Amino acid sequence: MAHILILYSTTDGHTLTICRRLQQVTEQQGHQVSVVSIDDAAPLDLQAFDTLVIGASIRYGRHSKAVTDFIRRNTALLENRANAFFSVNIVARKPDKNQPDTNPYLRKFLRQIAWRPQALAVFAGRLDYPRYGLFDRTMIRLIMWMTRGPTDPTAVIEFTDWAQVEAFGRHLGELGRR
Repeated sequence: MAHILILYSTTDGHTLTICRRLQQVTEQQGHQVSVVSIDDAAPLDLQAFDTLVIGASIRYGRHSKAVTDFIRRNTALLENRANAFFSVNIVARKPDKNQPDTNPYLRKFLRQIAWRPQALAVFAGRLDYPRYGLFDRTMIRLIMWMTRGPTDPTAVIEFTDWAQVEAFGRHLGELGRR
């Protein structure tokens, strides 16, 4: 049994929802799993974990600066543990952009950091127009219009492929056994 830490950065909460599903899947494999916001990671003893996983959402084409800063501060530790990274973004709703090697945001992010995760995943996120403030709703609708996505301001659409999330969770469990 491994002790797995899943750190997350979320904009609207959906990345945390994905983390909770990953936690369920890996705990069913007998692992101990902690899910913690990357903003609350400073006091953690990261060396106490066998596997380190980071999940981060995209907003306006970028992962949170806190994610990049955490990775830069902890690259050596990440590389000395079983490790993984996943990105959550709406562009992954498209079949030609839902894999690590085809998702432009993940590819760009990996060019910006020195860490090379042992496992990578990309999950399509959730679109929740009613929840967004006026600025975000307007900007996201514009982006969706430009990319031929849904623009109905009352739409709530979950694009996440939960079978893909669960398969990644099983893979994380296997990483934890190495």
